Amino acid sequence: MDGITLSGIQKRYGSVTAVTDINLDLPQGKFISFLGPSGCGKTTLLRLIAGLEVPTQGSISLEGKDITRVATHQRNVGMVFQSLALFPHLSAGENIAYGLRVRGVDRQARRRKAEELLEMVQLPGLADRDIKQLSGGQRQRVAIARALALEPKLFLLDEPLSSLDANLREELQVELRMLQERLAITTIIVTHDQREAMTMSDLVVVMSTARVQQTGPPLEIYRHPSNSFVADFIGSSNLLDAIIESDQSVRIGQNRLEVAAIPTGAKPGEEVVISIRPEDVSVLKNSEHADNVLEGTVSFIRDVGASVETFVDYAGTAIVTISAPKERPDVQQGDWVQLGLPAKACVVVWR
Repeated sequence: MDGITLSGIQKRYGSVTAVTDINLDLPQGKFISFLGPSGCGKTTLLRLIAGLEVPTQGSISLEGKDITRVATHQRNVGMVFQSLALFPHLSAGENIAYGLRVRGVDRQARRRKAEELLEMVQLPGLADRDIKQLSGGQRQRVAIARALALEPKLFLLDEPLSSLDANLREELQVELRMLQERLAITTIIVTHDQREAMTMSDLVVVMSTARVQQTGPPLEIYRHPSNSFVADFIGSSNLLDAIIESDQSVRIGQNRLEVAAIPTGAKPGEEVVISIRPEDVSVLKNSEHADNVLEGTVSFIRDVGASVETFVDYAGTAIVTISAPKERPDVQQGDWVQLGLPAKACVVVWR
């Protein structure tokens, strides 16, 4: 069956355009992340899918049915808000069963469903616990259980983990992903956390300035960014201005670098950007040879325990290389070094 299709979506608030020219086919039963910086339009897009907003133009369909102007309560959507929006006067179980109560489900059935969902989110036996007595992580799980109580076709989450500490956030990321896989429910999460999107998603939709910049599996976006924004926003990347020389080479200053490929339609003489991840750059030893070499001065070395970051000043541009502690380069600040940049790791993107 079809998933979610957004065609020509635009949303304006007066003179402000929140999202524009959005065309997406989101597969059914997958975990999808809307990823981007604050103000890029990702929450607006989620609210449009939920029916909390109506697009200025364009259409939204779910499983082949146009739901553009269908009311929220008729879309069978479960949603977890950033604020959680739990009822403070109700117990955990009563919060979870609230939607079932509104639908007229009897008390015993509501209780059974709440207890079943509490087991699922790893909070067994807490149905009667006062919401105010729960920790932040426990409240998060209750909000997730409440959103799933009505067995929705769509599960939508608006930055639900942003207020949690780092360790708990990573724990819940894994739990959410495992829960989604178990239920096989189409899930969309809004996040600005690249690690969160990479950890949880089957598909990532990268957004900036009200538009979709790239859509694809996490590793594809990481390894093959479509432009300099995506390369810079997803993880860490060295971005170097270059000029196309041929279909497999560019020129950076006086240096010619081989690349895997250039963008479709690009021509010699055009200005582009080379993106290369720090883990793909190496400080060459005296005996080593590489096809692609840039030279510069070591400006800073940062040892963070699990990895060593070496910053090299190349013609005023900082190039960062990351290595494991046991492979730490034998260099000091101020040393003149050569850097190896493998052609297959040099991704040519538009500015």
